Amino acid sequence: MKATVTPRVKICCIGNVEEAALAVTYGASALGLVSHMPSGPGVISDQQIAEIASSVPPPIGTFLLTSRQKVSDIIAQHRFCRTNCIQICDHLTGGTHRELKNTLPGISIVQVIHVIGPESVDEACAVAPNVDAILLDSGNQKVAVKELGGTGKTHDWTLSRQIRESIDVPMFLAGGLTPGNVAQAIREVGPFGLDICSGVRTNGKLDEAKLRRFFAAVGSASPSQTPVLA
Repeated sequence: MKATVTPRVKICCIGNVEEAALAVTYGASALGLVSHMPSGPGVISDQQIAEIASSVPPPIGTFLLTSRQKVSDIIAQHRFCRTNCIQICDHLTGGTHRELKNTLPGISIVQVIHVIGPESVDEACAVAPNVDAILLDSGNQKVAVKELGGTGKTHDWTLSRQIRESIDVPMFLAGGLTPGNVAQAIREVGPFGLDICSGVRTNGKLDEAKLRRFFAAVGSASPSQTPVLA
C-alpha cells in the first residue's frame, strides 16, 4: 500500500455521545468503541456502544473493538451494537475472517496486529487478504493478562512501515501517538489512518485542547514536508 501523507484519524476509547460529537467536530473520520477487554482503558458496555453508534452520522466509521475470538460470538455482539466496522483485537480461534465478512455484508472488518517483532510482519501479510484493513498496535497477547490495546506505548515504526509496504489494504497506526510525535509517525510510516486514545485525554476524558493540537500536528505533516515513501 502506498504511503498516505494526510491520513484519516480515528479517535478511540469514546465514552459517550458527547465525546463522539466532540471528536467528529474536530475532524475524526472514525470512532473507536471499546467493549470488554482483559486490560486497558475506555471500556464501555455494549448498550453504550449501541447508543453512541446510533448517534453518529453515516460518513463516520464506528468501530466495535472486541476481544471475542469466535466468529459466532463476534457476530452476535455486532448484531446488538450495530457499528459499521468491527475491530478484532485478538486472534480468531473459531471461524474465519471470510466467514465473518460473508455473514455481515457491508460491515468493514479490521484485524489488529500487535507489533512485537519481525514475526508481526508475516502475521499482517497473512491476514491482510482476508480483511478490509489492518491496525497496528503495541499490545502483547503473550503476557499473563493480555494487552490488546490502550497501552500508550509506541512500537518499532520501521516494522510498521515494512508492513504498510507489504500489504494491499489500508493500514491504521496506533500505539503511543501524541500531538508531539504524530507528524514524525506520518513521515516515517505513511499510514492510511491514525488511531489515538490516551494521547488526547486528560484523566480519562477527551481533552479539547489536546484534540486541537493533535489535528494541527497532523495537518503540519503536509505533502511539502513529507518525503516520498515507496
